[in-house]
Amino acid sequence: ERFAAGDDTGEKSNVAGHIQHKLGDVEKGFREAEVFVEREFHTQTVHQGFLEPQASTASWGADGRVTVWTSAQGSFAIRTTTAAVLGLPESMVRVIPMEVGGGFGAKSVSYLDAVAAVLSRKSNRPVKMVMSREEVFKGGGPASGTHMRVKIGATRDGRITAGHHYLAYEAGAYPGSPVGGGAMTSLAPYKIENLLVDGYDVVCNKQKSSGYRAPGQPQATFAVESVIDELAAKLGMDPMELRLKNAVNEGDRMPNGVPHSRFGCRELEEAMKAHPHYSAPLEGPNQGRGVAVAFRWQGGQASSATINVNSNGTVSLSSGSVDLSGTRTTVAMQVAEVLGLAVEDVTSNVGDTDTVGYTANSGGSRTTFDTGLAAIAVAEEVKRQMGARAALLWEVQAEDVEFRDATFICTKNPADRITFKDLARRLMRTGGPISCSASANSTGVGPVFAGNIVDVEVDPETGKVDILRFTAFLDAGLAIHPGFVEGQMQGGTVQGIGWALNEEYFYSGDGTMANSSFLDYRMPTCLDIPAIDTVIIEVPNPRHPFGLRGVGEVTIIPVLGAVANAVYHAVGVRITGLPITPGSIMEALQAKDLQR
Repeated sequence: ERFAAGDDTGEKSNVAGHIQHKLGDVEKGFREAEVFVEREFHTQTVHQGFLEPQASTASWGADGRVTVWTSAQGSFAIRTTTAAVLGLPESMVRVIPMEVGGGFGAKSVSYLDAVAAVLSRKSNRPVKMVMSREEVFKGGGPASGTHMRVKIGATRDGRITAGHHYLAYEAGAYPGSPVGGGAMTSLAPYKIENLLVDGYDVVCNKQKSSGYRAPGQPQATFAVESVIDELAAKLGMDPMELRLKNAVNEGDRMPNGVPHSRFGCRELEEAMKAHPHYSAPLEGPNQGRGVAVAFRWQGGQASSATINVNSNGTVSLSSGSVDLSGTRTTVAMQVAEVLGLAVEDVTSNVGDTDTVGYTANSGGSRTTFDTGLAAIAVAEEVKRQMGARAALLWEVQAEDVEFRDATFICTKNPADRITFKDLARRLMRTGGPISCSASANSTGVGPVFAGNIVDVEVDPETGKVDILRFTAFLDAGLAIHPGFVEGQMQGGTVQGIGWALNEEYFYSGDGTMANSSFLDYRMPTCLDIPAIDTVIIEVPNPRHPFGLRGVGEVTIIPVLGAVANAVYHAVGVRITGLPITPGSIMEALQAKDLQR
């Protein structure tokens, strides 16, 4: 007897949830296919690898208010959780964000804050708690291990007719794996009229999974990009030509049926194909080149910001977003652009939950985008109020004043003009200080696209993989701070390389984690990776006034597939499980020899 998803079978199941996306008729699509590839894949549990463990200090004051100093990705989320656990109104909890020594999505969860607060109340002293590295590995939330099947069919000329992706993601001991992210994005770079995606959230006896840079998407894209690479080989097509032939355009349907917005899929793939790295000759017999692309859809949430105008013409900006990667600067740059100031004239800081309006977590690649929207809104209000002050000086109406090139100009008498800085010096004589606050709901961070070209060399005697050359591509919309964008590209690439080649949770026979230290959990170091070249494509995002996109997460997504494809082209054997360790390569090579 067959049961539909969600039917009560009378049996207990560890499948906590099922998500399905369906377009067209997938069986019809496969009947139209003249060539198809079907493979199974699995990936292991991996950790974000942040350097600073979770840490929190709490003080329960005599007035009944709790103050928390914590290293987390969102002050307001920590306030909500702490207040709920302690049974207090949120107004009785103040969270002061500290600098974050790495998060990558894992520090959005409260582990220590409420415990430290209770101990503070009992001891009548401030209490500080820091997780040990072993506790971080065993108690913190890693990324899900997965089991997947992918089947893609195409005509002889390379037109993809159907795709099916089955994903089972480990949630750990409680429901809530990021299978939805993988289900929505893995097939999204391709125009496929007939597709079926089945994603399952599976509870198992492991640590509860947590967010890790583009949650759920690197694993899913690894599977799809491996099959696309194999399909190109079967068709005798250049792998980038196959991708370009099936590249999505604005208006094509995502797997969930929503039309794609404007983003640089085709532009980026053309840049990859034209890049000198793609056509450069490989120099050794055990070397291989791999490519992969990745799509990510990004939502957004609310942010708030406050600006105080100083008498010397500078401004002080407070926002609610914890700074993970230089976002204090990138948000300040947007204020400076609106007000015609140098970025050095904007002092940017992160406020606590008592000093700035509600702001959602720093995550989802939303901070520069969403908090930038709040900063733009408050800068526009500052500009409006400053214009009204200039109108008082000239005895005209506010609508008779325009702002251009950091200068207020009277449209009735263009000779009357005053710079922002000069006007700031007169605020106390024209009505007092100017202090403005604004909140903004996100317009939706929107789509983003990335790709990789990677060369590897595999030692046939040991199975060791060396990365020889790596070029990362990204559609940033507008790279308002190119250096920061490159840093995100390189950081995501390094994490992806570790995921592809080295990293995994290793469990002993009794179910305990055996490698819960940086000594035994193998992350790449500077000795394991080459210089990572970056290419930034700029296809403006219509959802943002300056056209920017969120760039923090998509950079990790294509790495797993690109490295796996490069290893295949180096040794002629496709490895479908991560990490691709020397042992797994030697086993695959030995199996290949036995088949001859």
